[in-house]
This record gives sequence, C-alpha cells and structure tokens, in this order.
Amino acid sequence: MRIGELAGATGVSARSLRYYEEQGLLTSTRSASGQRHYTAVEVERVRFIQRLYAAGLSSRTIAELLPCVDSPSEENSDSALERMARERDRLSEHIDDLIHTRDALDALMATNRRHRASLRVGQATARR
Repeated sequence: MRIGELAGATGVSARSLRYYEEQGLLTSTRSASGQRHYTAVEVERVRFIQRLYAAGLSSRTIAELLPCVDSPSEENSDSALERMARERDRLSEHIDDLIHTRDALDALMATNRRHRASLRVGQATARR
C-alpha cells in the first residue's frame, strides 16, 4: 500500500508517517519512481507507535524500545525494561509537578472566592 492508503488505514497523516520514517520508527520499500510502499504489517506498527506517543513517549524513546519488539532477545528486553522504568519515573515526576500546580491553582481559586465573598458582604453593608 502507498503512504496515502496507510494514512487512511491508521488515521495518521502522511506527514507523520514520513516523520516516523525519518526517525527510524517505520520502514518502507521504494518503487522505481521513489514512491513509498508499505505492507499490512505497518498498519499495526503505526497503531503501536501512536499508542506509545499517546502514553507520552518521545520518538527517541520509542526508537529505543522498538528493538525489543522487532528482535526480541534477553538483551533487548533488559534494555527496554530499563528504558521504560526511566520513562515511568519521568512521567511520575511530571504527574507530581502537575498535582502541585493544580493544588496551587486550587489555593488561588479559594483565595479569589473568599475575596469576592468579602466584597459582596461589604457592598451589602454599604447599602444599608
């Protein structure tokens, strides 16, 4: 299948598919005229790559994990497990940062609500 067909089958833009190839995440064969051709196997690979992106992984991290998928071995598995553990730690740290930011925003919102409530009380008192 050509790049447009793969894009249609996966819901991923042709531009993204070209990027995946540039990053070494996806391969194709080329016709004599230079057109990219893919097999049905690449449909599932693109979907897998999309799931990894959705999990917050970078193309560099995905490229480090793909050897475990492409050539399963104890060495590749150990390397992938170490990489995934580092990525999990990074995501946990990011989650902690987000929680801290959310808590700070909650505190600001509470302060704003108290201030607005005090303004209403002051206005009601002034009208009497």
